[in-house]
Amino acid sequence: MSDETLQQFNESVRNELENHLIPFWHERVIDAKHGGFIGQMSNEGKIDPQAPKGLILNARLLWTFSALYRFNQDPHSLSLAQRAYDYLEDHFWDRDHGGTFWQVDFQGHALDDTKKIYGQAFYVYALAEYYQTLEDTSALQRAKQMFDLIEAHSRDQTYDGYIEVCNRDWSAADDLRLSEKDMDEKKSMNNHLHVLEAYTNLYRIWPGPQLRERLRQLIDIFEQHIADPASGHLFHFFNEAWEPMSANYTFGHDIEASWLLCEAAEVLDDQNAMSQAQGLARRLALMTLNEGLDEDGGLCYEGEAGQVTDSNREWWPQAESVVGFINAYESSGDPSFLKAAQKAWAFIGKYFIDRHHGDWFWRIDPTGRPDPDEPKVSQWKGPYHSVRACLETIGRLTRIE
Repeated sequence: MSDETLQQFNESVRNELENHLIPFWHERVIDAKHGGFIGQMSNEGKIDPQAPKGLILNARLLWTFSALYRFNQDPHSLSLAQRAYDYLEDHFWDRDHGGTFWQVDFQGHALDDTKKIYGQAFYVYALAEYYQTLEDTSALQRAKQMFDLIEAHSRDQTYDGYIEVCNRDWSAADDLRLSEKDMDEKKSMNNHLHVLEAYTNLYRIWPGPQLRERLRQLIDIFEQHIADPASGHLFHFFNEAWEPMSANYTFGHDIEASWLLCEAAEVLDDQNAMSQAQGLARRLALMTLNEGLDEDGGLCYEGEAGQVTDSNREWWPQAESVVGFINAYESSGDPSFLKAAQKAWAFIGKYFIDRHHGDWFWRIDPTGRPDPDEPKVSQWKGPYHSVRACLETIGRLTRIE
């Protein structure tokens, strides 16, 4: 790929971030009446003022606005980061038992007070980013407290890894599902992926020996238990003893894990961990490229036994594919990965960016038609994947150039 093509690629991503994504999330999601941010917006931009507010969206908003301020020093990003931090502390933090509620109502009262570890991890991830933005010691102390709670109540002392869900008081929960579509099993790839991500960001600001050990163990868990050596993909669900309970895989998680594993090893500054992570990452990226990516650059959603089982495309796997393929190019030097990243980005520009109502569509079918029933903003739809993909791509392409 020529220097001119790389520069055009980089400029296209920067333009999308600065002129489309940032204005949408800066201007459209503030809840001026009830505080914090809205809980739901339709595909066409209609806000539901009484929609519940989820931990995942609010933690990801805190991370996004903090990361954006570090990127461009825009005071509005800083103001929104502080707004997100204050709302999470005022309404999501459990003052009786510690940790954060999964969901509150539109007025900020707890609706689901369970401690889903996936959500606790995202709060750690966001707090670490917020601390890097403001060096607010209260955010660092809260992140340390969250780490201690996760380690004390979720970590499996017998088989290692982390149990999915605890009750409000951190006792064992009966229902271990993150969402209705998930299996009721004690462990999942998705939970461990985002604990890994959270601990990576926390290690940047608090490189203690216990955290280092846990982060190193998480890389081992992916190689020893989560990655399937036969298929080259990641298993989804496991019982307590790490026996796989599912056979399907999602290409988006495979490619996302590929670069998050490398990031964790880089932060550890451990050559053995780096070799281990890069080996896993190249296999995951190669299988995603060979099995999940269409010629037009669209990434299919799900597969099993070497076959695509869901050919729809969603915004978040598409975003992660851009970063994951660039990461694979950086570690291998194989130009096919860089070409795949460029094709994936072109696919986003052609099909996902909503030029009329703003932000990106949630899902498109194999013909390129957006799903009008999926929201622009919800518990699961926020700026984290799209904005992070832009920030990572700009930084990585600048290094490559």
